[in-house]
Amino acid sequence: MAKLLSKKFYDEMQKLEPRYPSKVALLLPSLHAAQEEYGWLPPEVMDEVAAYIGIHPAQVREVASFYTMYNLKPVGKTHIKICTNVACSLRGAEGLIKHCEKRLGIKPGETTKDHRFTVHEEECLGACGTAPAMMLNDDYHENLDVRRLDEILDKLS
Repeated sequence: MAKLLSKKFYDEMQKLEPRYPSKVALLLPSLHAAQEEYGWLPPEVMDEVAAYIGIHPAQVREVASFYTMYNLKPVGKTHIKICTNVACSLRGAEGLIKHCEKRLGIKPGETTKDHRFTVHEEECLGACGTAPAMMLNDDYHENLDVRRLDEILDKLS
């Protein structure tokens, strides 16, 4: 099988190995590193991670599909994840979702035709005290309203 992951990926995993009691413990960090390279986790990449760690590919898919931080299909350059848990919902998260739908022309789980934006509803971002919250790629934005959401999106245009 031809390697899809870079030397950088393997070098990073080699540096992490001594920190973990077994190679299986590298599963989450290896999925993060692979996703960083590809932007998502194609099945062939998950197979390569499984081979590297020495576990069955189904185990990798179980973990990758359990955690919402892993993308199992391509996402846009800007991945918008809006929390819709109780605190965020009570403070306007649904309005933020509706605004994204109208502004970007996509529904949650979809990507714009130009591949610039993907919107997802996130179960919980752990920012209940500063709700509503969203993640823009890896950055948190809290205390949101439509005006602030527009300001953030305008900076990306």
